[in-house]
Amino acid sequence: MKVIRKQLAEGVYLTCLPARKFKTSLLSAQFVTPLTDKNAAVHALLPAVLRRGTMRFPDMGSLSVELDRLYGAEIDYTVRKKAESQCVGFVASFIDDAFVPGGEKLLEPVSDLLGELICAPATKNGRFLPEYVEGERTNLVDAIRGILNDKRDYADLRLLQEMCAGEPYGVSRFGDEKSAAKISPQRLYAAYTALIASARLELFYSGSAAPERVEGALLRAFSALPRENVRELAPAAFHPAREEARTVTDVMDVTQGKLGMGFTCGSRDFPALLLGNTLFGGSSNSKLFLNVREKLSLCYYASSMYHRQKGIITVSSGVEFENFQKAYDEIMLQLRAVQNGELEDWELEGARSTLLNAYASIGDSQARLENFYLGQAATGQSETPEELATDVRNTSAARIFEAMQTVTLDTVYFLKGKEAAE
Repeated sequence: MKVIRKQLAEGVYLTCLPARKFKTSLLSAQFVTPLTDKNAAVHALLPAVLRRGTMRFPDMGSLSVELDRLYGAEIDYTVRKKAESQCVGFVASFIDDAFVPGGEKLLEPVSDLLGELICAPATKNGRFLPEYVEGERTNLVDAIRGILNDKRDYADLRLLQEMCAGEPYGVSRFGDEKSAAKISPQRLYAAYTALIASARLELFYSGSAAPERVEGALLRAFSALPRENVRELAPAAFHPAREEARTVTDVMDVTQGKLGMGFTCGSRDFPALLLGNTLFGGSSNSKLFLNVREKLSLCYYASSMYHRQKGIITVSSGVEFENFQKAYDEIMLQLRAVQNGELEDWELEGARSTLLNAYASIGDSQARLENFYLGQAATGQSETPEELATDVRNTSAARIFEAMQTVTLDTVYFLKGKEAAE
């Protein structure tokens, strides 16, 4: 698959992902903006309100009728976090032109509708409709509270908040509840006008249409988009290592403890660290899964994640309160085993195979393709899945051990129950 990337206008980029094996086409429009405490919630609310209607289709009912007319096309709003950027916008899915009855073309009308949602939203007296803002604001607050209700997600977020305090990486993609609850229609509209004028717009298309046709359709659809003082995105700063690890404990009404651990990576050998993390806790054949969870039964779950753009590795686990120290010690023991090269040949080949299969499967889904290339665009990366797979194949065991030896403990987070605190 030959990926084509082109600049259409100031701060507007189109990435074409030609694909003829799908019966649907995918069209995505994503604004990429710095993730900040101040604007995270208001930017997260914005696409939900924009999705409520346009000047031509001012409510969900009329918008649904138009989507039905376009053979059941779907347009969903998205709020994502890519490194230290927040990506908000829409993803449209519709029947590929090769399968539309009578040869009707859907790319152009779907592009136009996407452009209307962004450039001509439903407004009254120069601001968003209060009822739309109030309804979606309630949904956003509920989503933020939902993270607290899922203690695994909550613990993972709290670890990043504590480890990356003062850094954008510690901010949730939804922002915080207090900020979300205070968003007014006036504040939201002001944020909207600033965002569409200054944030980079990344457009993605996957389907059978020729790139020239896609370019023409999107240029027309977004011809009214203001492009004033478009901001360049700064690369994410690597997390600085602490001289001494710190421990943070929260006490809540929970029956199962959550142990999170954050590590800094001194190496910048991305493929080696990716493989090292996969060996450590990044797959169902990892040392954390097979030893800490399965063999010793110290954790209900135990896994790790490598955050390339920040140069950190995080561990997520669920433990009995009294097993905190045992689980902590065993997690550190398994990390040292990887650092010292204490593993069987099948472990390394299993980790390599896991990553190669993951890269190979990206092309099996238009949604995964769009998400992968959005991440690349938002973080200033250009490797294709095929190039990343080649890097993984060519990474030696010695490189892995050398890179993993630079991994040091930074932050320990423990969520425990009230009875365990007594």
